[in-house]
Amino acid sequence: MNLIDGKKVAAEIKQEIAEKVKQIIDNGGKQPHLAAILVGHDGGSETYVAYKIKDCEAVGFKSSLIRYEDDVTEEELLDKVEELNNDDDLDGFIVQLPLPKHISEEKIIEAIDPKKDVDGFHPINVGRMVIGMPSFVSATPYGIVELIKRYNIETSGKNCVVLGRSNIVGRPMSVLMSQKAINATVTVAHSRTANLKEVCANADILIVAMGVPEFVTADMVKEGAVVIDVGTTRIKSDKTKSGWKLKGDVLYEEVAPKCSYITPVPGGVGPMTRTSLLLNTLLSAEKKIYK
Repeated sequence: MNLIDGKKVAAEIKQEIAEKVKQIIDNGGKQPHLAAILVGHDGGSETYVAYKIKDCEAVGFKSSLIRYEDDVTEEELLDKVEELNNDDDLDGFIVQLPLPKHISEEKIIEAIDPKKDVDGFHPINVGRMVIGMPSFVSATPYGIVELIKRYNIETSGKNCVVLGRSNIVGRPMSVLMSQKAINATVTVAHSRTANLKEVCANADILIVAMGVPEFVTADMVKEGAVVIDVGTTRIKSDKTKSGWKLKGDVLYEEVAPKCSYITPVPGGVGPMTRTSLLLNTLLSAEKKIYK
C-alpha cells in the first residue's frame, strides 16, 4: 500500500509556483493578486480563508480579504463582485461559500467574470471544462488529477467510480477522469445507486466524495484499487486536544490494507484543494486560460 501524500505534493507545487512568481517579477511583470470575499463568521470559512492568505504569502502572491457581516444585502455583494471584475490589478477572486440564506449563491457565482473565476464554479468555466477547452477547473478535482499524475498512477482504460455527484467535486471529477488525457471509463454512483457495494468493488480507481464519514468499508473495495478520499467531516473525539477529529468518507484502517494507493484524511486531498486555487490564479496571471 502506497500513501498518497497530498501535503508533500502541495509543498512541492507551492515551491514551483514561488519560483514562477519570482521569474515574472524579475522580468518586470505584475505580482499575481488573489482576493477573497468572506461573509459572516462561519468557523470553517474563517479557517479556510486564513489558510488561503498564508498560502498567497508563501508563494509571493498579493492577497486581499474583503469582509462583510451576515446582514450584507445581495445587492451590496453583487456591487462588490462587479467592482472586482473591473479591477485590473486583480487576477482572480473567490466568494467563500456558504453564503447566508437570503443571498442566492447561484446569482453571485454567475456575476463573477469567468476570467477571474479561479474557483472554477462559473457555468462558462464548467462548460469549457466539459468540452475540453482551457478553463479554470474547480480546486478539488484539479488537485486530485494533479495527485494522480504526480504519483504516475495508471488511468488509461481503468474502471473509475466517482461516488458522489456534487457540482463542486463529483460531476467535474467524472468529466476530467473520462477525458483523453486520463482515458478512464467512468461510473458516477450515489446514494440511490442500485447494488452500490458491487459497483464500488468493481472500481480500479474509487474517488469518494459523499460527505458521509467512514461510508466506504473494506467489502466495497477491490484488492489493489486506488482510493481517493475527499471527505472531511469533523466529529467529536476525546483523543485530541481540540476535542474534534477529521474523518474521511473511507474507513481507513479497514480499507487501506487492500489498496495499491490511498489518500489519508487529513493530509491527502485537502492540501491540494488549496494549492489548486494558487495554480488557477497563476494561470490567470499568465493569461493561459483566457488570452
